[in-house]
Amino acid sequence: MNDQSFATLEYEGLRALVRRYAQTPMGRGRADALAPLDSVAVVRRALRAVSECAELRARGVRWSFSELADPAEALARLAIEGTILEPLVLLELARLCEQAADARAAVTAERELAPVLWETVAELPRTLPGLAARVFSKILPSGELDDRASPELARIRADIVRLRSTITRSLETLMRRSEEAIQDSLVTLRNERFVIPVRSDHRGRVAGVAHGFSSSGATVFVEPLETIESNNELQALRETEEREITRILFTLTEELRAELPSIGLAARAVAELDFVSAKAALAAHLRCVEPTIDEENTLELSEARHPLLEENLREQGLEVVPVSLRLDSGQPVMVISGANAGGKTVVLKTAGLLSLMALSGLHVPAREARVPPYASVLADIGDRQSLAANLSTFTSHVANIRRMVELCRSPALVLLDEVGTGTDPEEGSALGVAVVDHFRRACGAHVIATTHYSGLKMYAANEEGVQNASVEFDERTLEPTYRLLVGVAGSSAGLEIARRFRLPEEIITSARSRVDDRSLAAAEYLRRIQRESGQAESLRRALEEERRAVADKYASLETEAERRERERQTEFARQLERSVADFERSARELYSKIEDRAQRVRVEREAERRAAELRREAQKVRAEARASSARGAGGQTGGVRVVRHAREDERAQTAPPSSNADTAAPREIAAGDEVRLRTLGMTGTVERINHGEAEVRVKNLRFREKLSNLELVTPAPKQKGDDTLAGRLRRMQQTGTEVRLKQSRDAPDAELKLIGKTTDEAREELDKFLDEAYLHGYAHVRIIHGHGTGALRRAVAELLQHHPHVAGFDLAPENQGGAGATVVELKQ
Repeated sequence: MNDQSFATLEYEGLRALVRRYAQTPMGRGRADALAPLDSVAVVRRALRAVSECAELRARGVRWSFSELADPAEALARLAIEGTILEPLVLLELARLCEQAADARAAVTAERELAPVLWETVAELPRTLPGLAARVFSKILPSGELDDRASPELARIRADIVRLRSTITRSLETLMRRSEEAIQDSLVTLRNERFVIPVRSDHRGRVAGVAHGFSSSGATVFVEPLETIESNNELQALRETEEREITRILFTLTEELRAELPSIGLAARAVAELDFVSAKAALAAHLRCVEPTIDEENTLELSEARHPLLEENLREQGLEVVPVSLRLDSGQPVMVISGANAGGKTVVLKTAGLLSLMALSGLHVPAREARVPPYASVLADIGDRQSLAANLSTFTSHVANIRRMVELCRSPALVLLDEVGTGTDPEEGSALGVAVVDHFRRACGAHVIATTHYSGLKMYAANEEGVQNASVEFDERTLEPTYRLLVGVAGSSAGLEIARRFRLPEEIITSARSRVDDRSLAAAEYLRRIQRESGQAESLRRALEEERRAVADKYASLETEAERRERERQTEFARQLERSVADFERSARELYSKIEDRAQRVRVEREAERRAAELRREAQKVRAEARASSARGAGGQTGGVRVVRHAREDERAQTAPPSSNADTAAPREIAAGDEVRLRTLGMTGTVERINHGEAEVRVKNLRFREKLSNLELVTPAPKQKGDDTLAGRLRRMQQTGTEVRLKQSRDAPDAELKLIGKTTDEAREELDKFLDEAYLHGYAHVRIIHGHGTGALRRAVAELLQHHPHVAGFDLAPENQGGAGATVVELKQ
């Protein structure tokens, strides 16, 4: 890379764009030093850091650096033993530590998403916030030390305030006694001592030391004898204050000096993060993408835009026309021809500057980009004629090309604007072909050259590995479109451009008559090829738009199918919840009519257990539905429906042979029948029918469904009655049967041993024990918890004190365990 190419490609303007988004002097310094990086690994890491920063910005994760000065000088002074930093310098370093720690916290929270940025801050120590807090606690934002910086400083300043007040009161009293001699009743300071303004003609009335006169000489400032000793004491306190301030600043400086390596890390991390953030902000502003560094030597730019040109046009409310091109080992050379002012030079500068951007770790303004790791980016663009250097247009180009030949190192990108221009067209054309071919063969470079010479166009058309390209020219409007057409040479359209710029028509007519017929025919042929190429490109774009439209339509259909499936699952879940709620309501209605409290509690617990089972089954069914939907998501929109029908077919195939009732004439559905729910594709048993609706039990779930949505599978066998818990309770209620719960054979013992349990385990077991004992009708139970440390006894007492089944409790008698057990009386 050489400085001349940087200047030609306006690399300094790129640095200015990056600098615009930096927040700190360190970040702006990094932007000013922006340059292509040395190795592929370093380039890729820099590009990845910008991508990570952009992703974090999109997620709302940002770091801000404000009021930070360049810490280089402060760190250099801090490295010198014994130096004491000023308060404002200490505050600057503290702010650096604080903001570095904040940035580290922001990146740490997203370390998996941003591993490269995490490496930047990973080594920052956790002591930085504490170090900054100690400085902030002692130094005010103005740079003054806080009174609470040390107890001694607080005491000294309190003494100063007290003594100043005493001196002021004394002087005010003196001025009242000698009022006729006082110029103004105002205590002032001269030479850091309190004085009073005395009229010059009454100087003898006030004994004391004169500290000067006013500018008019009418007033003399006198320190009365009465306050000299107090002023001396005040001066001594101020000197003591200065010594204490120096001591505090020295202590803070030493604390920072001890953390000098950490502060250096913080400075480097802040500079790097600010630099990366500036690059990410620029990438967002220009709608850039991360380029691929292609070691297979392919340069590919898709819809690329020149960043500086885009920035200028944006200010004018215009848009830049993007260009697309590709150079690889098979076709490393592109010769661009076409109309003047048609955008040929813009293509050269776009390819050169975007290549430098990628190699500098910047994202590039394009839809897609692949850039080789160029060792040389060389450009000969523009007219560098100089009278002082005795260089004409032609000789300046030749001199620059000679330097480019000397500097060219593979892999290289060579950009040649109007190669061979400025001399005899025939010789210039031959020289242009030779120069392009030399860079191609001798240097193995990618070459992009612009020309108006037919010899170069023919070279591109006939030479393998060289491709023609042209900038489009609209013959109807006589204006360039700035679009790059690859694969076809272009006509210079010099006469049309001259007419567009209003050159007199007689001159244009005369010029046209002087053009060789073969040249006119060749120009017309090129224009016809361009028109056909443009038509083909328009057709390709139309087909691409149609393809996108079809793809969008299919995507919308898929989205609609997914939406309907979500609605179906939501409705299914709502029906399940409604069934569970109906069960709970029915259960509450039933057990609210049971008078015996113990029996009612037992029935309540049974109902709660059944409700919990229903909810678990509902969750299981919902999970199965979601899994079924996920399996069918990749197929047709009716995938869920297909799965449901397949399950119905499977159940139909595995169902037992039909009974005689199946072959009989159809009849109405009755309680006890096995039916299929058409809406859900499930099989269950009818428990009851009411007003055209049936309550159907499917495993542990119950559904309310219209009879018209049910399909009879198996008629109910003759049975004595509903044997479900709800049915038994209902029959008991209808016949007036008294409901009593018997003690089961495995009823719990009248005592519970908790020795060796933790307090949490003991509480859980005791709660269950009391519930079962209450349901079994026990009047007294004994809890054995042992003596130990008393923790179990206290835990038992705390639980018993508020338990709903407990009527009272006390420590057991001596013959039943004494303080090692508790006897509990249960409510009846």
